[in-house]
Amino acid sequence: MSLEFNTWICIPVLIFVYLLSKHVLHKLYNLPPTPFPVLPVIGHLHLLKKPVYRTLAKLSGHYGPVLYLQFGSRHVLHVSSPLAAEECLSKNDIVFANRPNMLSGQYFGYNYTALPWARYGDQWQTQRRISAMEILSTARLDSLSHIRLDEIRVLTRRLFLSGNENPDQVINLRTELFGFMFNVMTRMMGGKKYYGLESGKLEEAERFHDIVDDTNQVNCEAGLADMWPNLRWLVARKIEKRYGDVQKRRDEFMQEWIDEFRANGLVNGKGEKTLLQVLLDLQDADPEYYTDEVIKSLSQALLHGGINTSVETMEWAMSLLLNNPPVLNKAQMEIDEHVGCDRLVVEEDLSKLPYLQWIIKETLRIHPPAPLLLPHESSKDCTVIGYHIPKGTMLLVNVWALQHDPNTWDRPEKFIPERFEGKENVGKAKEGLIMMPFGSGRRRCPGENLALRIIGLGLASIIQCFDWKRVTDELVDMSESGGFTAPKAQPLMAKYRTRPTFIGHLSKIELKRPS
Repeated sequence: MSLEFNTWICIPVLIFVYLLSKHVLHKLYNLPPTPFPVLPVIGHLHLLKKPVYRTLAKLSGHYGPVLYLQFGSRHVLHVSSPLAAEECLSKNDIVFANRPNMLSGQYFGYNYTALPWARYGDQWQTQRRISAMEILSTARLDSLSHIRLDEIRVLTRRLFLSGNENPDQVINLRTELFGFMFNVMTRMMGGKKYYGLESGKLEEAERFHDIVDDTNQVNCEAGLADMWPNLRWLVARKIEKRYGDVQKRRDEFMQEWIDEFRANGLVNGKGEKTLLQVLLDLQDADPEYYTDEVIKSLSQALLHGGINTSVETMEWAMSLLLNNPPVLNKAQMEIDEHVGCDRLVVEEDLSKLPYLQWIIKETLRIHPPAPLLLPHESSKDCTVIGYHIPKGTMLLVNVWALQHDPNTWDRPEKFIPERFEGKENVGKAKEGLIMMPFGSGRRRCPGENLALRIIGLGLASIIQCFDWKRVTDELVDMSESGGFTAPKAQPLMAKYRTRPTFIGHLSKIELKRPS
């Protein structure tokens, strides 16, 4: 009995000593506030509920905007205030320019050499320069604008024909927007059109779609394994096998594209160049650096990083508009006034549509595509808002919390596009970084310009050509799903009618079957 009694006494004592020592060390090293309790082995993981960014925002509301957390064996700095975000991504930008070692970076990032996951240094700077100057420059995007226009015409034509057959049908707008975005990206990257029966490549489209889905799924499943990087041999065997299998399929798919270009003699060809052709031309000039692996990693970063986020933003925007018909009507009137009804909207018109731009900004504010920025990691000790941050700390910037801060935004949960009137360069203010849906600093998303063009053209076109309404009198369900990302939980279902003024324009669009 005495041994059993002593055991029951020792366990609470040991727990008390552990918690006390953690508290004393925390104060001694001047670390930011930390939620209580910090449990052995798992740290603060027991506090996380989905969606994670909302949970972390609530913790910040209780403990403060700068938190020092422990996720498994990882030490994490969570930031949710504009000033703290600015210190991390401006003052300490180089310190936090690295990425933590995570399974996604190891497998999908070609062992941390791909642009999203590469450590800050010469290799990352070279790839960033390639992306900015050769792939995503204004001139390059302008040269491929006809692809984006072709695909939005295909979408509006298909909606027009389908609406004629059944004016009262309900469509899955997420599916339609995905097809549009999918073809835009694959045509810009490799001159290939996959989505839709008219493409003649349904089997390949399904294969690529499955790869995208499996990529997203395995990334979601890796969360816990990434929290114990030193114990992956024990806790991550199954998930690492899944990563390896998915990456093998991703790699093979892109290699087939490259081999097809070479076999058909398309490299250094005349006329318009796709992004993959640009990279292969660079390989001819410098084969030692521009290896097939580098080309595949850059291509995959664009394809897998650009499709879902743009679709989600357009879907959220239409959901918000359907729940706010006066805003939708005002956007439609703006397009009618500045573009007219004698032609369809084009990309060059977007600069003349400020209200549409406010709608996009307000959508990105309420529903940022990355509510928690892709993690950063400190390369050395630094100071944030007076607190000591040790080397090797993983940084999570809570964009969702920043963009819903009632101290910065009036009625932050309300959809009010007019709040951006006269604030074209909103983002950095006297109080720090208040809005950054595409990140900030050196690791800012290089595809921001492309994303805004596609989202703007897509929304403007379907608003101009069709009158939209909800399926029922009930508001569209705005529930979110996911843990670290924020897609809409349920696909957006909607009704629409072709506007009589645009029947003639849509009737004249020809759908050409790709060769």
